[in-house]
Amino acid sequence: MKHLSLRKYRFVLIATILLWIKTYIVYKTSFDIEIESWKQEFILFINPLSFLLFVFGFSFFMKEKARNRYIIITSFLTSFVLYANVMFYRFFNDFITLPVLFQTSNMGDLGNSVLELFRFTDLMLFADVALLVWLVRKKSAFVHFEPVTKKERRAYYFIVAAIALFNLGLAETERPELLTRTFDREMLVKNIGTYNYHIYDIVLQSKSKAQRALADSSELADIENYIRANEKAPEKELFGIAKNRNIIVVSMESLQSFVINNTIDGQEITPFLNDFIKQSYYFDNFYHQTGQGKTSDAEFLVENSLYPLGRGAVFFTHATNEYMATPEILKKHGYYSAVFHANNKSFWNRDIMYQSLGYDKYFSQEYFDVNEENSVGWGLKDKDFFEQSIPYLKTLPQPFYTKFITLTNHFPFELGEEDKMVPEYTSNSRTLNRYFPTVRYMDESLKTFIEGLKKEGLYENSIIILYGDHYGISENHNKAMAQYLGKEEITPFDHVQLQRVPFIIHIPGVTDKHPKVISKVSGQIDVKPTLLHLLGIDTKEDIHFGQDLFAEDKMDFAVLRDGSFITKDYVFKANVCYDKKTGLKTDISYCEPYMEKAKQELDYSDKIVYGDLLRFYDNKNEKVQETKE
Repeated sequence: MKHLSLRKYRFVLIATILLWIKTYIVYKTSFDIEIESWKQEFILFINPLSFLLFVFGFSFFMKEKARNRYIIITSFLTSFVLYANVMFYRFFNDFITLPVLFQTSNMGDLGNSVLELFRFTDLMLFADVALLVWLVRKKSAFVHFEPVTKKERRAYYFIVAAIALFNLGLAETERPELLTRTFDREMLVKNIGTYNYHIYDIVLQSKSKAQRALADSSELADIENYIRANEKAPEKELFGIAKNRNIIVVSMESLQSFVINNTIDGQEITPFLNDFIKQSYYFDNFYHQTGQGKTSDAEFLVENSLYPLGRGAVFFTHATNEYMATPEILKKHGYYSAVFHANNKSFWNRDIMYQSLGYDKYFSQEYFDVNEENSVGWGLKDKDFFEQSIPYLKTLPQPFYTKFITLTNHFPFELGEEDKMVPEYTSNSRTLNRYFPTVRYMDESLKTFIEGLKKEGLYENSIIILYGDHYGISENHNKAMAQYLGKEEITPFDHVQLQRVPFIIHIPGVTDKHPKVISKVSGQIDVKPTLLHLLGIDTKEDIHFGQDLFAEDKMDFAVLRDGSFITKDYVFKANVCYDKKTGLKTDISYCEPYMEKAKQELDYSDKIVYGDLLRFYDNKNEKVQETKE
């Protein structure tokens, strides 16, 4: 291109360079991307370039006014995508995906969470757009327009392609099979860049849509064989021990296990749960396995014993699929089912998804008296939520299966002074500091709820299940977390251990007489078969990946959505094997026997969801039944 006049390209190059440098600065200041060599740093630096040159290059096909307008709009939209990733990363420590980007119906409910994440300096992310507008209005020489010939456009895009291939070639030498390891979004962003990652994400989304159209019943055969081979017989003494009891499940928002039996300033953080555990079956090695869908993913795991997706939330992307969820199964055994959640009924697409899961009733925000006095953060305070729910609970046909989703212990962990029963922590993290009072408030709310159940005669004939839905404190607060836990730092091993959440099964008249602490490695995927067996319901024909937590030969194993996994002796995280006794790196060979199982379970579960394969399973069962008749 040396014979070409650079004047023709100045405005495009200015827009490209400004956005390129801005993106790299964001990489270094807003994302925690681990760099291990100069080559990785160089790849990180150049990876936005090919995309930016490509999209701004379209302006060479336009006339002057259209070109200027296109460059400014493109710069703004690209900056917006970058900023969306920054905001998402601040809370979830992850990169946004296309399904999440389209979940804009949730934005109205995010409210204070978005404000909490916003920083005044964020406005600088759009400073380059303002500069481009100023240059156009000033009619600067940098905006000088000259038509670009077909030959010049061809030469330009040849250079763009060369840069893209150079980037991809370097990335492949650094990370072989890069584009087949889609569960690791950080690795993709580090090597191909934020913008190319989103293009790749669009391709994956299109592929997932095609999967359902092309799926057929034959794909279920291997999955069924795998599930049957891993099925564990239930513990005989506990099978059916809660038969015909009412079921009360509580999703405890953002509650991690590190607060259980722990204190702040000498005061118990969870005094009620600490006592409740002593009358229950408590699982202290139980992990949340959620992905980007967080609370909705936890619901999906608990009620389907399928894994959430690696991208987006099943509640949004596949809400109309056919499922074999707990409410639908229990309906065949005479149960009435209902959900209680004082939030907008369409948030996380719940009004649609709950129908697919087989729920009979959804008590959403419209059923509750919500006002300024009884609200904080995301809405109705937990105490008021439980108090207003019990009268509805009394009206339900029995036996019933009910689920309660709490709200108060939700980021940004706001609470009025009148409701604080323990002080805030003192660290460099406002998020962690405020976490303890909201946890304590939720704990007191649970105490009120159980007392209410006893008062209204709904306690004795029930089985009560409490579970933490997902983490509350992300990796972005590791320094403060290390301070609280008395550690020098939070290592990747520690991070995985912090994904443990409380899981409590309480059966009045049973667990209070013979409480147990069960330390087998387990996760939310195991809840469904465990509950059904306690109710005396056979699961041999069910499609699920979890195992009965009371089964004698239950495997010590939990795989997280990012591909990490935990066994009795080892933790696998980011392609590194850790010894649980020491918390230190050990030979990868110790983890290798479990790596294929972890990958296979995630892949099989994804096939079920993306292909909507359970629609074929139902049809098959109906045909078998017809034959028997």
